[in-house]
Amino acid sequence: MADVWQSAMDHAVAVARKAGQVVREAVQSVHKEAVMVKSSSVDLVTQTDQKVEKLIIQSVKEKFPKHSFIGEESVAAGEVCTLTDSPTWIIDPIDGTTNFVHTYPYVGVSIGFSVNKQVEFGVVYSCLQDQMFTARRGKGAFCNGEPLQVSNQQDIHQALIAAEFGSNRDVQTVEKIFSSLKKVVSIPVHGVRGAGSAAINMCLVASGCVEAYYEIGIHVWDIAAGSLIVSEAGGVLMDVAGGPLDLMSRRVLAANNQKVAERLVKEIDAFRPIRDDAPLTE
Repeated sequence: MADVWQSAMDHAVAVARKAGQVVREAVQSVHKEAVMVKSSSVDLVTQTDQKVEKLIIQSVKEKFPKHSFIGEESVAAGEVCTLTDSPTWIIDPIDGTTNFVHTYPYVGVSIGFSVNKQVEFGVVYSCLQDQMFTARRGKGAFCNGEPLQVSNQQDIHQALIAAEFGSNRDVQTVEKIFSSLKKVVSIPVHGVRGAGSAAINMCLVASGCVEAYYEIGIHVWDIAAGSLIVSEAGGVLMDVAGGPLDLMSRRVLAANNQKVAERLVKEIDAFRPIRDDAPLTE
């Protein structure tokens, strides 16, 4: 099936670039665009999110009509979020919607492709920077065609870490997030940054710009593509409490190596959000 998946990846790159053009045009007038909310007042969605997801899914369906889809806005509209063994496109039309709304420059189109619950390729297009990150299982990771390699830094004290706050503003959740942040900063590390996009944060790990990225509260569409880009660039992936990464758990730790990852795990106050594949309640 290798040639089939390569064809699918080529299509993903083409449609991501087309979607990125839509995003770049929309950002010019984003302040006139209606901004809606989903799970909380800081979990934003715009008409451009919905337009881009529709564009991607329609384009893919024309070429691969038997494939399945998990799309952020489709799930928000009520579709079930289930990852099966069938070929599945995992789509975040705008990863970094809050960035998009504020014209903050880290805005990505993220497309992952899974077969047998394993990501076979990932495409993340940083639209406003015109950076196309790609990875194919077993074939390496690239940005605009140039190979990516994670940092070789082994010393956590000389590491730059990416972290995000998520969209849950429940007091107990916020306390855990800031407790983790305080302990990570106090290791001490060189600093903590955040692009405001899970997909782009993972690409920064893959690029060697930061040594690690962690977050609790993300979704499978945020990290599916980026997870393969990190691993194909030589990085490691795990749960924030250690152990293997579970794409549906809404928890991720990506790092340049096992030593850095395991040191960070000691400082993270892990908690469990509702899983992406949890049964829908009435």
